[in-house]
Amino acid sequence: MGIIFDEEKQNKKIEQLRKDEEENLAKLLSARHNLPYLDLSPVPVNADALRLLSEEDALRAKVAVFNVIGKKIQIGVQSPNTNETKAVLKELEARGYQPIVYMVSTEGLKKVWARYKDLSFSFETKGGALNISNEEIIEFLSKVKNLGDVKKMIEEVLAMKKSHRISKILEIILAGALSLKASDIHIEPEESYVRLRYRLDGVLTDIINFDNDTHALLLSRIKLLSNLKLNIRGQAQDGRFSIKVGDDDIEIRTSVLPGAYNDSIVLRVLNPKSISVPLEELGIEPRLFAILEHEIKKPNGMILTTGPTGSGKTTTLYAFLKRIHSPEIKIITIENPIEYHLPGIVQTQTDSKQKYTFAGGLRSALRQDPDVIMVGEIRDEETAEIAINAALTGHLVFSTLHTNNAAGSFPRLIDLGVNPKVITSAINISMAQRLLRRLCEHCREALAIDAKDNALFEKIFATVKYREDIPPLEKIWRGKGCDKCNFTGYTGRVGIYEAILTDESIEKIVVENPSEREIKHATAHQGILDMRQDGLIKVLRGVTSLEELARVIDLEATD
Repeated sequence: MGIIFDEEKQNKKIEQLRKDEEENLAKLLSARHNLPYLDLSPVPVNADALRLLSEEDALRAKVAVFNVIGKKIQIGVQSPNTNETKAVLKELEARGYQPIVYMVSTEGLKKVWARYKDLSFSFETKGGALNISNEEIIEFLSKVKNLGDVKKMIEEVLAMKKSHRISKILEIILAGALSLKASDIHIEPEESYVRLRYRLDGVLTDIINFDNDTHALLLSRIKLLSNLKLNIRGQAQDGRFSIKVGDDDIEIRTSVLPGAYNDSIVLRVLNPKSISVPLEELGIEPRLFAILEHEIKKPNGMILTTGPTGSGKTTTLYAFLKRIHSPEIKIITIENPIEYHLPGIVQTQTDSKQKYTFAGGLRSALRQDPDVIMVGEIRDEETAEIAINAALTGHLVFSTLHTNNAAGSFPRLIDLGVNPKVITSAINISMAQRLLRRLCEHCREALAIDAKDNALFEKIFATVKYREDIPPLEKIWRGKGCDKCNFTGYTGRVGIYEAILTDESIEKIVVENPSEREIKHATAHQGILDMRQDGLIKVLRGVTSLEELARVIDLEATD
């Protein structure tokens, strides 16, 4: 009978003998250096302890911080007398920590160091906040140049063990969205996979598909952070949490919606830096810009911005507030949420749980003797009535409405129960806007205008009062796509605008409960470009493309 040699079993024995030898050496050295010995193989590693020392410093000094209780920390060392080890211990003591030093083996150190790769970029704090450390996020952002980089990093995390990867994947998804300036993150389950998409410059872009098991863990983590109920399935829930990146607090609005296969998740990224755009950089054409500068300096009246969700209305209102802000005037805002903090302005946020609504907030704000009030949105009869009365009684009021165009503001307010006779006395100007993607300056190219497009331009420009504002009908532009714009041909966004001033013609027609078309015809003499005309001028100037304009507004609509 032959002897069967089990190579795998033999290798395990050799490995164990080598480990025992290493541990015995560490025991011997511990007696020599008068330090307690510790075998780190069965010892759990505290993630917060790991964060006290960077991986680079730990490897260089051959040490590992593996536990922390208050200010007492347990640290394993290979040799207590090297300059690097002494420097690390001194630095930790200078930070107020009390190190308890153990002599450990090299294998023990490697076991602790291996946990660095599982460290999340962030740690949870009280109140649904997610703090991302400056060093980690800066390092991450330096690695992300395009969509491919984000996809690669997510794939690396997905390749980890499930127990490890979930602590990191959400932070990478969030940090990727921040680095690419995404406005929304969509996590959408299908039957056999889950799709991750970012909304970049207003357009949804596929990032990666991953497995349903990861989605289940991710959903639980997002619910936990957003203070949602973990045990409720198949029911819509809304919540929020915040990320602190350096000095900036970035709020994340969470929406969980039951789908055919599992809960669909949308995270809306409210980055204050994307909201803070100066009035001059919004893309408002010069004639309208001059009108708006005049209107926002008036002591009373209402200025409305209209458009669908995501059309940049809030950014425009903040630009107005920053323009008129001065120590001599009192400004109060009622918002949901507060997207950008403006120093010297009283900002309040509605809260349905506390029964603090737009109407209630507006009523309270008027008791504080403000000069200027910003109401995030007029959505009901009570808010509309109070806002109109405020504009009639010596206050300048900024607000938004959900209508498709500037002319739609007047029928909408009448539908909300506002007396038509007072609308024109209260409203100074009504605006509408949309956001278009800007052509990438690195890869845009000019094309000759063909006969069909030329006819479209001529038709839409037929009613333009100031013909000198129209560039020559010679060329239009398109983006070829390059690595600077993730091969989309676009980078960043610009607004297109239209506006209606309330003058005598509006005053006469509004009391007759007119249609939008009738209002537009009645105000043609004002000479303000509509959104189609403003957009086509930006196309001729190479700011955007004709395809992008057609994606956002109906160029074939009849007046």
